[in-house]
Amino acid sequence: MFIQIQPNSDTPIYIQLTQQIIEGIVNKDIEPGESLPSVRTLAADLGVNMHTVNKSYHELEKKGLITIIPKSGAIVNVPRKMGNANAEQLDYMEKMLRPVVAEGIVQGLGMNDFEKLLKRLMKTLY
Repeated sequence: MFIQIQPNSDTPIYIQLTQQIIEGIVNKDIEPGESLPSVRTLAADLGVNMHTVNKSYHELEKKGLITIIPKSGAIVNVPRKMGNANAEQLDYMEKMLRPVVAEGIVQGLGMNDFEKLLKRLMKTLY
């Protein structure tokens, strides 16, 4: 698992870590059933505080992407099949995408631009 933290970024480190682990799961660098490094090990490897890694792991657990087993570590869950999102997942994604889409509209992006962008992202990630 290759994670690169940008300490000078406006994005908090725990979010950077969470996003990179999610991308690792999507592009199969991190397989379902695989154990993530311990909080202490990953924090030492990245040169960040253990609480930062712990916060990231708990965010991933809230999203249902990993299971934290006390004293044993974190295990990557089996991903859901595409197209099987429930209403709660769709609502969450809408909430997350709304400001990005609004900014895109303000910048002049239209429906075709968003469709092209989404297709390009899906090809890149999946």
